[in-house]
Amino acid sequence: QVQLVESGGGLVQAGDSLRLFCAASGLPFSTSAMGWFRQAPGKEREFVAAINWNGGDTGYADSVKGRFTISKDNAKKTAYLQMNSLTLEDTAVYYCAARPWSARTTILTEWSYWGQGTQVIVSS
Repeated sequence: QVQLVESGGGLVQAGDSLRLFCAASGLPFSTSAMGWFRQAPGKEREFVAAINWNGGDTGYADSVKGRFTISKDNAKKTAYLQMNSLTLEDTAVYYCAARPWSARTTILTEWSYWGQGTQVIVSS
């Protein structure tokens, strides 16, 4: 049974940093691409960042490029999203996704497994 459990969300002020965690179990983590998506109130879920199986290739949405960093630790079976210089527009529920035996992608429907999400609220 595959489980992705996100944590690290919370309430922060604009300009602050936050680190999200995604603990994985039940899947071949070391050979899985990992991704982060987010969904703001009243909006569709959107791509944020993704990383390939060995961490050697990453991709970001234009809105977070230069501020967010995705990484994964295969030994700990954990993916991370370091978020710096947070803005009000970053407020959303952040979801972790996994794609075993596949390359990273920005397309939501191509991800196999999803976590339950962690809430990030950025206040002014």
